[in-house]
Amino acid sequence: MEQAAGTGGERTYTLEQVLSAALQGQQAIAVWRLPLQTEVQAYVSFAPHLTSAITELESSPAGFLFCPFVTEGMHDHIFLKADIRYSSLTRQLSYAPDAPATQVDLFTETLTQIETGKPAAWPIPAKPARHADRNEETFKAAVSLAVDVIRAETMEKVVLSRINTTPLPEGFSLLKAFEKMQSAYPNAFVSLVAIPGVGTWLGASPEILVSMDQQQVFKTVALAGTQPACEDGSTANAIWREKEIEEQGMVERYVLSCFKKLRLREYTEVGPRTVTAGNLMHLRTDFKVDLKEVDFPTLGTDMLRLLHPTSAVCGLPKEPALRFILDHEGYDRSYYSGFLGPVNSNVGTHLFVNLRCMQLWQHEAVLYAGAGITGDSSSEKEWQETQHKLQTMGKILAEF
Repeated sequence: MEQAAGTGGERTYTLEQVLSAALQGQQAIAVWRLPLQTEVQAYVSFAPHLTSAITELESSPAGFLFCPFVTEGMHDHIFLKADIRYSSLTRQLSYAPDAPATQVDLFTETLTQIETGKPAAWPIPAKPARHADRNEETFKAAVSLAVDVIRAETMEKVVLSRINTTPLPEGFSLLKAFEKMQSAYPNAFVSLVAIPGVGTWLGASPEILVSMDQQQVFKTVALAGTQPACEDGSTANAIWREKEIEEQGMVERYVLSCFKKLRLREYTEVGPRTVTAGNLMHLRTDFKVDLKEVDFPTLGTDMLRLLHPTSAVCGLPKEPALRFILDHEGYDRSYYSGFLGPVNSNVGTHLFVNLRCMQLWQHEAVLYAGAGITGDSSSEKEWQETQHKLQTMGKILAEF
């Protein structure tokens, strides 16, 4: 768990000041709020650690992971060690014992000179890879091809995604966008990640990948199936088609197969049940393992490596589905449908799938959305599903 850290004295700061100081000083920063919580936390990292593989969670110092969709591809797994930590509850800074004193002093000096209301530019990728947005016709063609391949029994399911590039509205503010996401999506993991040379991402994810809390309870979920939420927010009248029930069942069976590979039998399973995530409803099954009762010290890392990329964002079996995505999706997902979250923080380790997100360019936002394709898929319905999912971030931009 988190080590004791030096405090920044009694002085208090706003999140706006901390974010502006990190951007101005070109330091990496991750800001987040866990589902159903009020506390916003931020980690500033002076030297992001880049690796080509998934890190060991259990032995990691406190920090924030930001990892790509393709595990061993062109994009690094990024670990932001928590050199400086900020909590909205105390509004104070604390410093890791081994944080470089010179850089801490420089950051603190920048912080005292920040003029609020004048935000610094956010980072964009060092090597921007621009892709043409898929239109309705080409996306539906890719879905139809996927259905043909599935019916030929080459795979059971594949998740196809697309991007929508839209101009940033006048008056767009990084901090205000984060605050709007907090307000609009209380049940989601809301995040803002800005890393020099890598880029800036905002998201409100409904999907836990791997979680281990202070009580040493491991959690993961199977989440699939999508339909628009009821106007009153109720899930009582949700009716699921066989296609969505089977799609969620595939994800559930995939999680169970990972437990089986680890010879783990002591878990609880609750669901599937209907849950609301913003403007959408999904089917969700929750899995828990009490690590106080099960001697499995590396369960978090082992499950993370087996699960990612899950069948909810890739497909089944994993290898042919991933190959189909890389061959036919038409763009590089980079960190969309990867995973992110705090590691060994004061509230534990909580990694979420990077869904319902957008990446920021200088004057544009790239929005991402995907749909699970099975043998029963309709290209029209899958197009509409991506339209609904794009609205999660589209709604935030529309509020400016």
